[in-house]
Amino acid sequence: MPHLQLLAKLDKFIMDNLQPDENFLKQARRAIDTIGDFLRHNCFRDSTPPPPRVLKVVKGGSLGKGTALKAGSDADIVVFLTTFKKYKDQEENRKLIIEEIRKRLVECQEKKQFEVHITQSEQENPRVLSFKLRSKTIEDYVEFDLLPAFDALGQITAGYRPSPQVYIDLFNNCSHGGAFSTCFTELQRNFIIERPPKLKSLIRLVKHWYKQLQNGESLPPKYALELLTVYAWEQGSQEPDFVMAKGFCTVLWLIQKHENLCVYWTKNYDFENETLRSHLEGQLRKPRPIILDPADPTMIVGLGSRWDLVAEEAAWCSAQECCKHPDGFLVQPWVVPVRERCTK
Repeated sequence: MPHLQLLAKLDKFIMDNLQPDENFLKQARRAIDTIGDFLRHNCFRDSTPPPPRVLKVVKGGSLGKGTALKAGSDADIVVFLTTFKKYKDQEENRKLIIEEIRKRLVECQEKKQFEVHITQSEQENPRVLSFKLRSKTIEDYVEFDLLPAFDALGQITAGYRPSPQVYIDLFNNCSHGGAFSTCFTELQRNFIIERPPKLKSLIRLVKHWYKQLQNGESLPPKYALELLTVYAWEQGSQEPDFVMAKGFCTVLWLIQKHENLCVYWTKNYDFENETLRSHLEGQLRKPRPIILDPADPTMIVGLGSRWDLVAEEAAWCSAQECCKHPDGFLVQPWVVPVRERCTK
């Protein structure tokens, strides 16, 4: 990993090279506000009655979680609409909603309200509208992934925890793992955003390392690495201030143990309800590695991915200067269980 510095300089490396500057964050916030206003006030006003009403617009992704990198971070926007009364509505009608949003964006460009470039989806029933936008007040293009969703959770307040029925309804409607994960964006975001700043810096470092690997659809998603980083910190430190190299080396070590990994949380769901327990036990019996989404228990993040390829890179990186003390000895990871056997 040629760009990572010696042990004592990791924190400075993150600050200088990975932490987004205030100008970027300001432009991103401005762009997100622009899209939010567009969705709430302009997008659906001429739609066939009754027009969809926007219930809420939620900022997700790395910008929403507070883990954006200096370059290459998208803004994920999830728009919750009255059109979707249930999960099935989202699956069946999202294509029409995405097409409506696309047409309105083009109209706004023609009126010179802002400049937009839309990525054409090749999917039969796309779940996301990808585009980049800039305007007179937004100098550089900001990239967006916009996803329409069913409001399965309603209004979320501090300390919110979904009732078991929310997840039982999900199980009854979900044809495959993570099919409706966008409905739980707020819980996914809150799971990360409430973490200490230094842990978010470690997540940035891990994502930066991961970006250096060869791209490919077979590799696990970044979200899997984010969750694994949180797990490493929870099990190994829990301190708001820690040695960055130890945290980084622990994540690399866990990746190398992927064949035994079983990671899950009980923040938003647990084993108390019989239906939930049956589903969770079924999930935890599946082949390793298991990293269960803390917000959506139908989704094993990175299932079927080439973890072995990532493990090879992790093993190589663990022997480089960024994982060594000044005297040349390797930094030892935190003592963290891989949970070879999952228990309640």
